[in-house]
Amino acid sequence: MADDETDVLEFSLGEGRYCIDIAHVDEIVDADEEVTSIPNSEAHVVGVVDLRGETTTVVDPRVHLDESGEPDGTRIVVLSDHDATGLLVDDVHEVEAVAEADLDESAASETTRGVIRRDDRFVVWVEPDALV
Repeated sequence: MADDETDVLEFSLGEGRYCIDIAHVDEIVDADEEVTSIPNSEAHVVGVVDLRGETTTVVDPRVHLDESGEPDGTRIVVLSDHDATGLLVDDVHEVEAVAEADLDESAASETTRGVIRRDDRFVVWVEPDALV
């Protein structure tokens, strides 16, 4: 991998494709455990699950990304730099290297670093800190 490339994990939320720097990912698990909702929690908090004996907060990134749809994803992307927190996503696709030159930062916002053009689609690079 060249010095100006970063490995990112691509995932989907509804029709949208997103990615995060793989350095922020601890693990990916199936969302087959029942999520226990937390009364009076913030809008982006779906609830908590027990992952190998650890209580993990599950958040819906759709809320901060203005993506429509229900938080009924099939995978949880557990973040490495947020204590026991995971993103509920519809599907996880692949890990790919992205060159800094391929990132269009003109589309950056509070929640995103920018947009990457893939053959026939755009992938939005999100900042995990802004989603939790």
